[in-house]
Amino acid sequence: MTLKMPPEWAPHERVWIGFPSHEVEWPGVLDAARAEVAAFANAVHAGGAGEDVCLVAADAVSAEAARALAAPGVIVEEHRFGDIWLRDTGPIIVGTGSAREARDFGFNGWGGKYEMPGDEDIGARLAATIGLKATRCDWIFEGGAIDADGTGLVVTTEQCVLNANRNPDLSRDQIEARLKADLGFDRILWLGDGLLNDHTDGHVDNLARFVGENRLALPMPEGEDDPNAAIYADAKARAEAMGVEVVALPSPGRVVRGGEVIPASYMNFYIGNATVVVPVYGAPNDDAAVAAIQALFPGRKAVGLRADHILVGGGSFHCISQQLPY
Repeated sequence: MTLKMPPEWAPHERVWIGFPSHEVEWPGVLDAARAEVAAFANAVHAGGAGEDVCLVAADAVSAEAARALAAPGVIVEEHRFGDIWLRDTGPIIVGTGSAREARDFGFNGWGGKYEMPGDEDIGARLAATIGLKATRCDWIFEGGAIDADGTGLVVTTEQCVLNANRNPDLSRDQIEARLKADLGFDRILWLGDGLLNDHTDGHVDNLARFVGENRLALPMPEGEDDPNAAIYADAKARAEAMGVEVVALPSPGRVVRGGEVIPASYMNFYIGNATVVVPVYGAPNDDAAVAAIQALFPGRKAVGLRADHILVGGGSFHCISQQLPY
């Protein structure tokens, strides 16, 4: 029997969250990024509902810093890694209950951009801490490149998963076959490009997220200068052509830092057992985005938290977390 990857809204036993540990990766913003990550962990922990929260630090000094910021009851563990993006490097769990298995994929630093010691095997090491053997899948893949609705439907982007800097020897058909065999999918919704200037080559978790079975949330352009307007329109057309229901959410629009458009997105939210944590940036649509996401998850509490300094490193709350479903 092929085991399916559960949707993120399925109950979690725990969530691993990467804690910023290397000054060289966070020049000038390490303390601020740590504070934002700890606030995220504390918000998920405050929700309770049986979800353990584990901050993962790369060394003893960073672990001590994590403990100083973490709320009582938040677990802190020390595991060597290159950087905090555990959505991409951590284990992906398929199945539930006694049938759970971990999948551990090859990782090449998002197409050779950022290869760092520890990232290549952190997935297997984290799986071992909870007694799950990680089955090695012999191709390059990152968890942030997909989102699943639990029925066998997955959404991804051509820009990332078909990029020649990941698996140049694999065809589209071969990649589809591996997604189905390794993660239990039977239908694949291919979107085109991800957000402008996303150095992951367009991870889908910054663009489109399932919020129910066959129900996909996508941003709406904000203002005439929204740099991702055409990308949103293309994604919507592709989803609707496949018969997927599209739910429109606000976009932060054009967000510029240091003279460059950054891939700021409300879509990088994390769905916990009791709390949905939404990244906000001081943009006009922050409150509207949190309210819209709250309406999609009436049984959970949506919380907006600033993620400006995490974004300096290239991602947000979803990117730094990986859940362990029950």
